[in-house]
Amino acid sequence: MSRDVRVSPGGGYDVGLHVVWRPKYRRPVRTGAVAARARDLIDAKAAGHGWRVVVCEVVAGHVHLFVKTRPQDSPSFVANQVKGATSRTLRDGFPHLRSRLPTLWSRSYFVASAGAVGAATVQRYIDTPYERRWRTGRAR
Repeated sequence: MSRDVRVSPGGGYDVGLHVVWRPKYRRPVRTGAVAARARDLIDAKAAGHGWRVVVCEVVAGHVHLFVKTRPQDSPSFVANQVKGATSRTLRDGFPHLRSRLPTLWSRSYFVASAGAVGAATVQRYIDTPYERRWRTGRAR
């Protein structure tokens, strides 16, 4: 992955965040049409803030998002903006999500920053979730 250095009037930056969050009670609610709609909503929210989604993986138990942001956007702001917008819209569009869960996402999330060297590693990690050494021989 090449560096994505953006320039602002005050300087240059390359800020990458790896954000992971899960549904309330770890319910596997994001499959098929729900997962596709979630990806579309995440892309739209990121574009609205001027962020660039590098990788977005929506699986049954959690969501991985690797996004390039601006320096003024805190990691908690990024996580909460994406979680809030997707929760509200998905619950409005898919009534079964509203009936099964009091809220779609849990309150917790994980965020890690990734530099230019770490960006390729994070992308490879998200793209290959079931090829990890510590997962071999262990049932899910």
